[in-house]
Amino acid sequence: MTKLLVIDDSALMRRLVGAAFAAEADFTLEFAGDGAAALEQARRFLPDVVTLDVNMPRMDGLACLDQMMLERPCPVVMLSALTEAGADVTLEALQLGAVDFIAKPSGAISLAMESFGPLLVDRVRAAARSRVRRSLRLADRVRMQAGMPPQQTTRAAPVRLAGGAGPTDGVLLVGCSTGGPPALDALLSPLPAEFPWPVLVAQHMPASFTGPLARRLNRLCALEVVEVTRPLPLRRGQVYIGRGDADLVLAQRPGGVMVMAVPAATEFRWHPSVDRMVDSALRCLAPSRLVGVLMTGMGDDGAAAMTRLHHAGGRTIAEAESTAVVWGMPGELVRAEGAGAVLPLDAIPRQLLAWVP
Repeated sequence: MTKLLVIDDSALMRRLVGAAFAAEADFTLEFAGDGAAALEQARRFLPDVVTLDVNMPRMDGLACLDQMMLERPCPVVMLSALTEAGADVTLEALQLGAVDFIAKPSGAISLAMESFGPLLVDRVRAAARSRVRRSLRLADRVRMQAGMPPQQTTRAAPVRLAGGAGPTDGVLLVGCSTGGPPALDALLSPLPAEFPWPVLVAQHMPASFTGPLARRLNRLCALEVVEVTRPLPLRRGQVYIGRGDADLVLAQRPGGVMVMAVPAATEFRWHPSVDRMVDSALRCLAPSRLVGVLMTGMGDDGAAAMTRLHHAGGRTIAEAESTAVVWGMPGELVRAEGAGAVLPLDAIPRQLLAWVP
């Protein structure tokens, strides 16, 4: 039996979430109306998975999540507003340890539950099976148990090359979904400003989230990170984040290869589609000039196209199960025998620097 703790200050939302799980015989639910009460309940109930609202009285969702990750880490799915402000808070929650998020229905909530309910159940099921790293904030947990305050850490501002970009000899293609934003930070932050290839990223997210994601990564990385909202030339020292609810593709133009956002293709289930991004790259560049990295995420997006890339002579990496929050997408690449290397997340940047001199 999977124990789910639902934390939301809205009685209506608690009731609707409860109704969504009413037919799920393998779940047992408890509810809390604010963060402070939720912490007490979590200590007693010991949930396997949590849904957590961001905006609550007494203790907001981020403060509650922060304390949960220190006391007893478990998978948390954030319920977020589908706005840029909601995106910023949600990205912070993912950095604190939440494994996934889902946008709250807007408008007539009770009417929207017909589509929202099954999606919520799927996300919570996947989260319950996900891997929460026991090393997450281990130093802070030790300090808390010793009665000491959490250690304040700051990251130095990234150093970028003056003048930025130039022509490129190849392209790094990155796909991820559930657990992706913190994984992207871990992948991109170690890459130096002089990394010689541009990086394309297909991260499954709504359109209102990918701009804040790009801005957040741009503050943390030496490479310049931009959301693709119009056709752009490929340049070294650039990371191109696919716009949510669209697809990210490469296209050959008279002036060279361009990267652009195009309307989401209905034959692909997830967007921005990793499969479509990789296939478009194969049409524009030789496989030897491409490296594909498939990281944490539900489903199988990217596995088929990266397997084609691998068999055509390109290089591919699947994130290892030991570090992936959800070993869906990279696991499918391994099962398809399309992974040239299977590496834990912290080893992938070193491999990229060895492959891309």
